[in-house]
Amino acid sequence: MSTQQIPVAKPVLDELEVEAARRVILSGWVTQGPEVARFEQEFAAYVGAPHACAVSNCTTALHLALMAVGVGEGDEVITVSHSFIATANAIRHCGATPVFIDIEQDGFNIDPDRIASAITRRTKAILCVHQLGMPCNLMAIMAIARRYGIKVIEDAACAIGSEIHWDGEWQRIGRPHADIACFSFHPRKVITTGDGGMLTTANPEYDRVFRSLRQHAMTVPDTVRHGSRQVIFESYAEVGYNYRMTDLQAAIGRVQLTRLPEIITKRRELAALYTSLLSSIDGLTAPIEPHWARSNWQSYCVTLPSGVSQAGVMQVLLDRGISTRRGVMNAHVEPAYDGRGNYSAIDTLSRSIAAQESAIMLPLYVQMSEADVAMVVSELKNALTPAVAAA
Repeated sequence: MSTQQIPVAKPVLDELEVEAARRVILSGWVTQGPEVARFEQEFAAYVGAPHACAVSNCTTALHLALMAVGVGEGDEVITVSHSFIATANAIRHCGATPVFIDIEQDGFNIDPDRIASAITRRTKAILCVHQLGMPCNLMAIMAIARRYGIKVIEDAACAIGSEIHWDGEWQRIGRPHADIACFSFHPRKVITTGDGGMLTTANPEYDRVFRSLRQHAMTVPDTVRHGSRQVIFESYAEVGYNYRMTDLQAAIGRVQLTRLPEIITKRRELAALYTSLLSSIDGLTAPIEPHWARSNWQSYCVTLPSGVSQAGVMQVLLDRGISTRRGVMNAHVEPAYDGRGNYSAIDTLSRSIAAQESAIMLPLYVQMSEADVAMVVSELKNALTPAVAAA
């Protein structure tokens, strides 16, 4: 058994983030305030969006996005089961029904060719996922949405820094290309604020809704009340939420954002090395980056050869000090959804199920060396033995 431990992911954090948090703590203002406002401005500038609104996490971002485009009780939202369960849960939080369609044949993203057949008179939106940081085919999705007059929300939880070729140039996910894009800053993502989320949009009314509902729908924000030289009383015209990001998180996020270009460059280099070294393993399928996409490689997910035990391979690697994760989950097979009649699907979702059962995510993080990658590939090749395959 190896004593070396290679985790599946590791955030990039050091004294710069410590100093940012220290500055906010000593300022006396630690909840949503000036640091959040600056983080929003800097994030909007980075992705090229007119508006960016920070929230507590990506699940709350998805909830607010769906509410902003009018999703409510009795509506349907087309999405994938093949995503973290928060994607489907956000739809349910609105009282709407997720309509699951399958993923592409050669990837883990939504299959645009299946969208039109899922549209009904109750369809209010399409919630597409840029799975594992790989951009989905937004060009095709938006063409369908425009044809039917349906809103599109991007679940870009994993996709900060990813790009697509749009209108003859490379543009960052979150510009946004759909109506709204939602991001996550969980530690498993490319940059982190501990937890946190962001919404971007070109629609000022959507941005107004985000900002109101994230703070209990109060008519006068606390930042305005505390800075006023006159007494002000706020009111609450509708039911809102406490979906705020803190200034502590935002200060860390601002430092993380400055690191992002270097982080993505390194992750792309590591992904290219993985692809090169893995080509020698018969039957193993590496992820494919379309010619119109540039992934941030939030995760590097491979499909194992047919007949190989997913759990068996993962256990062998773990025994050798290498952490992995199984393929992306499917919400519809979880107890919260299975057999409860709170979703619909237009087919058997066979590709989604196969992907969960046959794919594994390999370690990928900035601090990895080329030797670490070579070791992972070598141990993976050793794990793919007849004994493990029969386990």
